Amino acid sequence: MSLLGDVLGGLMGGSSGGGGMGGSALQNVLMNMLGGGNSGGGVGGLGGLISMLRNAGHGDAAQSWIGTGTNQSISPDQLRDALGRDRVRDLATQSGVDQGTLLEQLSLHLPKVVDGMTPNGRLPDEGTVSV
Repeated sequence: MSLLGDVLGGLMGGSSGGGGMGGSALQNVLMNMLGGGNSGGGVGGLGGLISMLRNAGHGDAAQSWIGTGTNQSISPDQLRDALGRDRVRDLATQSGVDQGTLLEQLSLHLPKVVDGMTPNGRLPDEGTVSV
């Protein structure tokens, strides 16, 4: 199993995503986003996501998720700005939930997922992340 699959399985295993979004739907969204591709809501993998966050002015939060200290939070609106409205719309459609629910769940879980994928305080090699 890949690093991404291991992290998602460990963090979200039997739990539901809450707020009307099941854990498996959220896992699928995160796999689509972080699996390495740019299609289907993908952001170009973990490195692509971090670049998007930095470009949107949220580099400090993203770096806190990678680092070994406390994770900074990110709001649903900040995530929408970083990911782009079209990508958020596509991900919400794929997951079967409204955009607000998707963004709320991502703002809760994305810091933990990135933190779990970067246990040594650095981005992993791209080949170890894929689904």
